[in-house]
Amino acid sequence: MDNQTLIENIKRLKKEKNAIILGHYYQIDEIQQLSDYIGDSLALAEQSRKVDCDIIVFCGVHFMAETAKILNPSKKVLLPDMSAGCSLADSCPADAFAKFKANYPDHIVISYINCSAEIKALSDLICTSGNAEKLVRALPEDQKIIFAPDRNLGGYINRVTGRNMVLWNGACEVHDALVPETIDRYRQQYPEAKVIAHPECNDAVLQKADYVGSTKGMLTYVKNTDVKQFIVATETGIVYQMRNENPDKQFIIVNNDSKCSCNDCKHMKLNTLEKLYSCLNTEQPEILMDSELIEKAKAPIVKMLEMSKSLNLI
Repeated sequence: MDNQTLIENIKRLKKEKNAIILGHYYQIDEIQQLSDYIGDSLALAEQSRKVDCDIIVFCGVHFMAETAKILNPSKKVLLPDMSAGCSLADSCPADAFAKFKANYPDHIVISYINCSAEIKALSDLICTSGNAEKLVRALPEDQKIIFAPDRNLGGYINRVTGRNMVLWNGACEVHDALVPETIDRYRQQYPEAKVIAHPECNDAVLQKADYVGSTKGMLTYVKNTDVKQFIVATETGIVYQMRNENPDKQFIIVNNDSKCSCNDCKHMKLNTLEKLYSCLNTEQPEILMDSELIEKAKAPIVKMLEMSKSLNLI
């Protein structure tokens, strides 16, 4: 089938099966166009609690679909490609983290939402890149904290809050690969541009940025700034929304390959129109989880959503 036929069939199946498509900003343009809701991890987690449907198709990566299932255990949750994983989540195996956690019995665990359900079940509070700083600031200053799995986001929060959280040594291979020398090269080429970066980048890159924030935060910053050029240190997919909302502005994606003007997450890009159609048609692959794991993993996610609401973050 050509793309137009696929799109028509996806819309038809979605209606017939009372399905909702949730899409992350890092998805390919065609999937973002088809999604009923587009957002970052926090927005999609909140939205997944509100949807009125029988089937949730999550166009993102595995941990995101897991989160939707945790919050909607009675609904069928589908992921177009079950191998769409996450290098950051994979960098924190549950058995190794459990041993690490045991070394700090007087610490609570805050885990970035980019982790497996097993890590969420070992956590006291979940956060996203958009709410991590405010959630940490809302806790007592003497509260001892383990932050997992992203050492870069955790290190950034430590720096801006003055905390000394113990960090698990994990990272996103896409963001962590970016280097400050590339930022310098782009600044020379585009001297009027503002550098915006996701806090999953390493500290050397973040120190070069004019603005550090979540995916949603960067979109808001771009929209509310008069500057016309932006050097963007995050995954390529965000540029689709940036261009849609700001057609008069230019976006330059930071990358470490002079032959490519992209910085793609190979996992995010596994979801295609063909796989989305097949997923809706066959209702496979489906996210299946043990009920006990769901309950353990749900508590810190709900706590995040409740704290975010009380802090007017959602």
